[in-house]
Amino acid sequence: MFVRQLLEGITTVFGKKGSQTVRKYRCTSGPRKGRIVAKAATCNAPKNVKASVTLKKTRRSKGKTLDIKRSRTKRTNPASQKLKRLNIGKRRIKPHKRRGARRSRI
Repeated sequence: MFVRQLLEGITTVFGKKGSQTVRKYRCTSGPRKGRIVAKAATCNAPKNVKASVTLKKTRRSKGKTLDIKRSRTKRTNPASQKLKRLNIGKRRIKPHKRRGARRSRI
């Protein structure tokens, strides 16, 4: 039963560990919703307040620099390109709801 509860709030994705491609988990509920983590148990673990405050401070001071470096890596690194292809295949595309009646052309 514990495993079932654990697997409810996650989906599996591919991620990087160094230059290797590994299996990771995307949290779909809980305090880390949307975050990719190494272990499924992390999604429901209590937050470390000190670490989150430190990260917010770092992002305020070095945010733009990190964004530029990350975007360059994602464009040029072959491992990142491979991850992009692997994860697009797993993505579930939601159909769009049509609003109102369809207008006919005259």
